Amino acid sequence: MRQGGGWTRVSRLAVPAMLLALSPAAVAATLAVTVSDQGGRPVADAVVTLVAPGDAARTSASTTHVIDQVNLTFMPYVDVLRPGDSVVFHNSDGTQHHVYSFSPVKAFEFVVAPGTKSAPLVLDKPGIVAVGCNIHDGMISYLYVTEAPRAARTDARGRVSFDGLPAGRYDVRVWQPRLPPGRPDLREQAIALGATDTRALKFPLTLRPDPRRQFDREHTHY
Repeated sequence: MRQGGGWTRVSRLAVPAMLLALSPAAVAATLAVTVSDQGGRPVADAVVTLVAPGDAARTSASTTHVIDQVNLTFMPYVDVLRPGDSVVFHNSDGTQHHVYSFSPVKAFEFVVAPGTKSAPLVLDKPGIVAVGCNIHDGMISYLYVTEAPRAARTDARGRVSFDGLPAGRYDVRVWQPRLPPGRPDLREQAIALGATDTRALKFPLTLRPDPRRQFDREHTHY
């Protein structure tokens, strides 16, 4: 709009607003996923992946993840990595830990003294790496190494959200360490998203008890 031979303030703001409205981010979809257990309680530490037909593995710079050991607990319990990422085990406890895995993805062992950390360990293949402590049986952690271009871990409310999604069909897959053994070892739903959809998807899971709560801590202080 012209006013007195010049552009008004309204018109100057309207142009970038129109361009923003036409940008790809403005026409992207959002999907919120909620995971709960058989009692309707929120499930944290569930890995949610979105896979679309024709997806290629996401290429990004490798990163180093830190798994801390605090109060005889691996933190985080579950971590999501990409092939090529590294992991370091840090010991914040006052006792020694013997961290190990027999996983075919990557077998390893580290003796980690109090206040020290392991050398970086590169995880170059997708899969699930179960990690334990050879001294403290109740210490368990899982490294979920995935090539899926979209992957995230649920928070304490059992939720995760994916923004900026192109329109299309997605296979939504959920894995959690306490799923019963056997095949399939994950749960899956399909969803079709329009260009501006904001959708929600619920995953009710039947889970086994948390094994970290099933050991006697009186026998873990060595």
